[in-house]
Amino acid sequence: MGIAMGWWNGFGSASWLSYGPIIMLVLMAGGGLLVYFMMRGQRGEMRNDIALHILKERYARGEIDKDEYEERRRGLDA
Repeated sequence: MGIAMGWWNGFGSASWLSYGPIIMLVLMAGGGLLVYFMMRGQRGEMRNDIALHILKERYARGEIDKDEYEERRRGLDA
């Protein structure tokens, strides 16, 4: 009876507990990669929005003409 209690201990074989730290590291790494890839895409969009905003300001101030504005805007959309 003592051997059975030691083996079972109410939780079954406890060998699965040794995988806990490994599972936690895998989950943390996966979460970190998810955040990295989500933020990477948004930074590119933000840079494009800022560049377009600056381009519109330069056109509004008369620093560039309409043809140059259109050409550069097409370059940003590509």
